[in-house]
Amino acid sequence: MEVAALFAVTLLLGALVVLVALAVGRRKEEIREEIEQAAEFAAIGGVAKGPASKKPKQEKQRSRKDKPSQHTFSHQLLAASLKSHSANVTCLDFSSNGKYLASCAEDRTVRIWSTKDFLDREHKCLRANVDLDYATLVRFSPDSRAFITWLANGDTIRIFKMIKKEDGTFSFKASSEDFPQKHKAPILNIGIAETGKFIMTASTDTSIYIWDLKGDVLASINTNQITNSYAAVSPCGRFVASCGFTPDVKVWEVCFGKGGEFKEVARAFDLKGHSAGVHAFAFSNDSRRMVTVSKDGTWKLWNTDVEYKKQQDPYLLKTVPCVSSEGSLVALSPDGRVVAISDGCNVAMYSAATGQLEEELHGVHSEEINDLRFDINGRFLVCSGDKAIRVFHNTPGYRAAIRDMQDMLKKAQNEAMKQRLQQQIRDAQSSLDTVLAAPVD
Repeated sequence: MEVAALFAVTLLLGALVVLVALAVGRRKEEIREEIEQAAEFAAIGGVAKGPASKKPKQEKQRSRKDKPSQHTFSHQLLAASLKSHSANVTCLDFSSNGKYLASCAEDRTVRIWSTKDFLDREHKCLRANVDLDYATLVRFSPDSRAFITWLANGDTIRIFKMIKKEDGTFSFKASSEDFPQKHKAPILNIGIAETGKFIMTASTDTSIYIWDLKGDVLASINTNQITNSYAAVSPCGRFVASCGFTPDVKVWEVCFGKGGEFKEVARAFDLKGHSAGVHAFAFSNDSRRMVTVSKDGTWKLWNTDVEYKKQQDPYLLKTVPCVSSEGSLVALSPDGRVVAISDGCNVAMYSAATGQLEEELHGVHSEEINDLRFDINGRFLVCSGDKAIRVFHNTPGYRAAIRDMQDMLKKAQNEAMKQRLQQQIRDAQSSLDTVLAAPVD
């Protein structure tokens, strides 16, 4: 009996020692993360770093020796490489006020970058932690004071509020409840209408859900495209569109009453003309142009500024041969002047007016590009595909703007207009010359 009692006491003491060790280890990790995040906020807020900031720095230096080196890339048009994520970046989004770029990654964080720092040597960011999960998609709210994420393991949406502090930085507060789970297939994309009236989620089957901002489903759409390859909300916030196995893009209008109440989702128009499935599409900032890229080896530019309620179809403006593959993405600059297409790890940039290939960027990332988009001013093109975010100068956009202003100058009637255009041409040319004269890192 005494031996058995002694054995039981020994087991109990051993279990207690293990539990204490685990608790201490977990607390140490929490303290380390808190110190690291505090150091990041302090750096951006201009607060002097105290002794506590040395510890995460030392730990980072030690851990870097054990990590494989990041993919290196240099190019004349490369404005910046944003490298704070410790795992692959999964999604990017610009705020509608143009001030911020959000990025989410497999490192269980969302980073908020200041776009005004893109041309600086250092690129600071703020970090929001995604507890017990990580985000595969991120989208800013229309007022740029919140963002939504799609949780990889939770298969649902989580909303984060951005709370501005006195020093100008932000803290982040996750909503108390996530959206209910609805999708049965892997998610493709999410979006928030610029009107603030609805959220869209789309998956790889044929499902699209329209939600209110509280997490209630307003409507569901069956795209009838066998599989979806891409879906998005238009910048104007009126339309939802999808493409997939079939060679067309379908566009719906999400309709609300005068009092703001949801009415229906009504079919608006289709983009028909490709001979094979469509990989992806993009809208111009005013939703009056759309661009599509297809398995048929072409991209097409469309005029979508039509009276669709009178059965008027969009106009096909241009068809251009291109290299694309499964997973290719397309971006259209906000002014509709430049088309960018990803193919694996490469990016090609075209003039939307002429269809001419203007820039080719090879080996931008070590893995397939998973996001591609222009900032709201059309100055930069950004993409992700590994741990880094690449930011490129939109030189085709500068050239297109100069050409357009030169055409306007020829037609200008009064002297004031001529002088204004001449100054704008000089400014645009100076910006272009500065980019092209910069040394390649």
